[in-house]
Amino acid sequence: MRIATTLCAALLTVCGCAHEGGETAAQRAPGPFDGEQALAYVREQLAFGPRVPGTPAHAAAGDWIVRAMRERADTVVEQVWEHRTADGRALAMRNVFARFRPDLAERVLYVTHWDTRPRSESASDRAQRTLAVPGANDGASGTAMLIALGDLLKGTPPNIGVDFLFVDGEDYGEFGPPEVDVLIGSRYFAQHPLVAGYTPLFGVLWDMVGDRDLQFEQEANSLRDAPEVVALVWETARGLGYGKTFVPVQGLAITDDHIPLLKAGLRVIDVIDLDYAWHHTPEDTIDKVSAASLKIVGDVAWALLQR
Repeated sequence: MRIATTLCAALLTVCGCAHEGGETAAQRAPGPFDGEQALAYVREQLAFGPRVPGTPAHAAAGDWIVRAMRERADTVVEQVWEHRTADGRALAMRNVFARFRPDLAERVLYVTHWDTRPRSESASDRAQRTLAVPGANDGASGTAMLIALGDLLKGTPPNIGVDFLFVDGEDYGEFGPPEVDVLIGSRYFAQHPLVAGYTPLFGVLWDMVGDRDLQFEQEANSLRDAPEVVALVWETARGLGYGKTFVPVQGLAITDDHIPLLKAGLRVIDVIDLDYAWHHTPEDTIDKVSAASLKIVGDVAWALLQR
């Protein structure tokens, strides 16, 4: 009841502010989020190479995320374990859990995955289907957005507790059915919570958020299991003038990292633009990602924390 009441109050505030004083949303001043800086963080990740679990690039990128968050957040926890794949391979895995204002009880959870897929099965050229995905949009965009958001939170500490969860192994195996060796990090976090009784007010998974032609529909599992969070996010976007990007229509039901968290009782929704021509191909590169798109998402993520 406390969570629902808080979300309803926040939603009323957002709706009421959209036309406050006769001002239209399009006339509002832009938020402080720096899309160009977020794009630079995408480039830094791509410089490591594909971040496939079990590779040196993966280990180096994980170290980079930890360093970045230790420079920004109040506390950072590395959740490290070994995942045994269906074919018996041992993979070193790592989630990164970064907290701003850990002293506050009321919290918001932001999630993204930081790994990349080991094969490009959607490539049009058969010869390229064994190549690892560079992951500019699918992996790096959400990670970059959260790190750039961390820049803001370091300079302006929030009035609510904020947690960033960078999960590993989302894209490693097969989505099926059946699902095999995917959503590894989010499943592990759901089964091994780092905070006893952890119940954030709400959560958002930010996945594939950098597409130059960005548009989000309301993911069907999110609408079913956490409709009030969907409403809050989409109304916040509309109030910022981003209604053409956050479209209030039901989209596909997507298997993504929010599913294990929803099953664990956390009200986490998926913000994802899966209509991306270069998904799971070697063409998921920096030229497909836009600073303007990252700014839209970063502005919404920032506005959701302004309480």
